[in-house]
Amino acid sequence: MPHIKVKPFETSIVDEAVTKSDLLTFRAKALNRGDELWGVVLEGREFLLQVKYYDDEVLIKYDKVTRPLKVNLLKEALGRVAKELGLEVIASNITQHKETRFASAYEKQIEDFENIAFPFEKVCVEVGFGSGRHLLYQANKHPDTLYIGLEIHTPSAQQVLKQIDLQGLKNIWVVNYDARLFLEMLPSNLLERIYVHFPVPWDKKPHRRVISPQFLAESMRVLSKGRELELRTDSDNYFAYALETFFGVPKTEVHVRKNADLEVTSKYEARWKRMQKDIYDVYVTALEVSEPKQEVGDFNFNIVKYREGIETVLPKKALVEKEYFVHIERLYTIEEKRLLIKCSFGSFDRPEHKYILLEAEGCRYFASRPVKTSVNHKAHQTIMELLSNVECH
Repeated sequence: MPHIKVKPFETSIVDEAVTKSDLLTFRAKALNRGDELWGVVLEGREFLLQVKYYDDEVLIKYDKVTRPLKVNLLKEALGRVAKELGLEVIASNITQHKETRFASAYEKQIEDFENIAFPFEKVCVEVGFGSGRHLLYQANKHPDTLYIGLEIHTPSAQQVLKQIDLQGLKNIWVVNYDARLFLEMLPSNLLERIYVHFPVPWDKKPHRRVISPQFLAESMRVLSKGRELELRTDSDNYFAYALETFFGVPKTEVHVRKNADLEVTSKYEARWKRMQKDIYDVYVTALEVSEPKQEVGDFNFNIVKYREGIETVLPKKALVEKEYFVHIERLYTIEEKRLLIKCSFGSFDRPEHKYILLEAEGCRYFASRPVKTSVNHKAHQTIMELLSNVECH
């Protein structure tokens, strides 16, 4: 990912630039560490740059939690920061190659789904679309259906956005986010189909698998009655695990096929077939009309504000409750009476990773709010209590 290496510089130039720049918004210094985070805003997007100081160089790169999907936006930010501060660049990989067009109108943020209109009567979701071959094929074949593709691998998401533009498609949305959280944003009884093709088996870390009792429950809620969740896998272990999960509920309808040919085949599937690996298809049908989605409270911090000394008393260990956890991972100070808090929270198998900007005037998530799930909201309320009630010295 984009980064630059520059010669050491006098850090006061950063503080001065923040007061004048329309790009740099703050400089946050880690407590008890030498690294920093610089806030930037570009093309209406807020994100962070991570800065690490070494004896003979300074590394400036993207921050994983807040990075935008568009790589050229990161590259532009790095280049402009270096220019504005007058830094001497030793090495970089921020050359902005002309992108083969980027269908950003079809890139959706997770927060967009808090209140979004679906422009098609039929909607399908593909979880982990990889190269996008199946997603693009379905969208071409069914122009009357909206296909929402979920993919956490950023380069794959970028490539599909390019293909959407090149192929002139109007019925794909790309979401660079965890599908396990995404489904909780959708209305009940919305979807025609959910595709989960060749998910990572995670044999050594089964808690990271997409298929789980919680994912199954959410899938059945968002699918229309009679519609299906479709799993396709080449893993014997995953197949057995999925069957155990699907039959672990009181009432279910499951259909299984082995080594069936689909109309479109990925290059990996073609390789597995040449190796004579078995491929399993498992279809789970939604049997009932689900109740409307429960509304979740807001994620505002209301009257929470910075208080003198709060950075010294926030808990260093994770707070673990029955349904969720909250972990204050790292603290960064921003001049006087401002604090940037890096934290993880939410459910144990699909946690959120966010920054919180705590100031004398108020408090907010930087640069986006958590997904509006009931578990995340419970964790949010705990965070509010921590920031409001701890005794400062």
